[in-house]
Formats: sequence, structure tokens, C-alpha cells
Amino acid sequence: MKIQLFLVTVVIHCSLADYYKTKPSFINTCMKSDPDFDDCSRDAVQQLFNALGPGLPEIDLPPIDPLNIPKLRILQGEGPVNINAALDNVVVTGFGKTEVLHSQVDGKSYDFYTKVRVPKIRIEGTYDLKGKILLIPLVGRGLCWFEPSNMTIDIVSDVKMYEKGGFPFFNVTQVHVKYNIGGLKLHMGNLFDGISSLEDSTNAYLNANWKPVSESLRPILSKTIEDILLGFMQQIFHNLPANFMIGDLKTNLLKRNTDKEVND
Repeated sequence: MKIQLFLVTVVIHCSLADYYKTKPSFINTCMKSDPDFDDCSRDAVQQLFNALGPGLPEIDLPPIDPLNIPKLRILQGEGPVNINAALDNVVVTGFGKTEVLHSQVDGKSYDFYTKVRVPKIRIEGTYDLKGKILLIPLVGRGLCWFEPSNMTIDIVSDVKMYEKGGFPFFNVTQVHVKYNIGGLKLHMGNLFDGISSLEDSTNAYLNANWKPVSESLRPILSKTIEDILLGFMQQIFHNLPANFMIGDLKTNLLKRNTDKEVND
């Protein structure tokens, strides 16, 4: 399946000059040697998500609720979905209500496994679409919204360690997600040049068949979530020393910091 997705957010740059040199109040340090590390880590990640909601201006990290995405471009040319689409001025709300269910850290590689639940996400924007979903031809340009509900997301983050200014840091190089949702509502305005009968019937059909619609859109939604999470995780972890989070961090994986390593 061929998918091209271009995501432009205000998160993508990573500051290499200003970073936390003292542990901020929203960070709870856990010890990997503690038998209750996973519980401690879950609570610590929850505190971090709570702090990310309104943003962290001291490291140029914007709010995650609402999250503003200037442009989203989607090209998918195979399978039940064939789309050439653009979303502009996208606003995503709901990530501020994220509940952290599990958090584990590999004792050797320090790769992260995190499971979260988001009760409701709303994605709003201006769309320009030509393609098909479930073999239904779709053409339109206008306002749209999507509301996945009761979403659980399994997140696996690939991590490398490096040193900067005498501190160890995590460099998140990739994020992989799997998700499930309990429901999906959507609306696309001005479908078929505003022919109301076609617009209403198509939206009604897509909502009534939200499960196969959700499955057909899964590769696109997964890639979107991965790109959003990777941007935020790189921004936060390039600015937050790793030993603030794990007190008994092993430093045998440390590399000297270079721009190439940080941006791998």
C-alpha cells in the first residue's frame, strides 16, 4: 500500500541551546531498579502529559490541546482508499485528556512502551479532496470534522542516548503506533459542489458504516498519529535530561552529541 503523508506542525524544530538544567516540577524521577518502576513510570508519564496540555513555552513547545497543524497532505493510491487530499488550518482537541494506562522502559535499549487512552479527539479543518473511500467517489472542498472516541493507543518508541552539556539525553528516532477506537463520527461539508442530497446521504452512509471506514483509514490515521507524537517527543526529550526521569540511568549507551546523531 502506497501512502505519502506530509505533516507540517509548529513542533518540528528542536532546540539544542536551551534545555532544562534543573529538574522541572512536573517531572517525577523513577528508579529502574525499583520493583514498582512501571507504576512510577506510568504516573510520571501522566504528569508529563498533564504539563504538555497547555504547552511549555520555556522550550518552545506549543500546547497539545488544542494542537494546531497548518497543513496536512495525504496521497494514497491502493486498496479500498484512493485519496488525493489536503487539510489546512487543522485544529486537534482532546489530547489534553490523555490517560496513561501503562508505561515500560526496556532495561537495555531504553526503548519506551506506552499505552494511553483518549476519550474523544476532534479534528477540524478545511479539506480539499478527490478520491474514494469504500469505493464511494468523493469530491469536495470545504469544512470538515472527525471525532474518534474511546481511542486506545499502543506506542513503541525507538530510543538512542547521547550526551550534551554533561547531561544524558534520549533521542527518539522513531515512533510506532497501533490503535483501537470505540466509535467514529465525521462530517464533510460542501461535498459534490454542495449538492445537499448527495452530501447528506454520503455523510450518513459513512457514519453508519464507521467501522469499515475507520479500518480503511487506519494506515493514514496511524501515520498521522506517529508523526505528531514523534515531533512532540523529540522536542521534549531533546530538552529534558534523561536522568531527570530515570535516576539510575546506565550510561553505557551514551554517545557524544553531534547534530547528525541528534537528528537521526
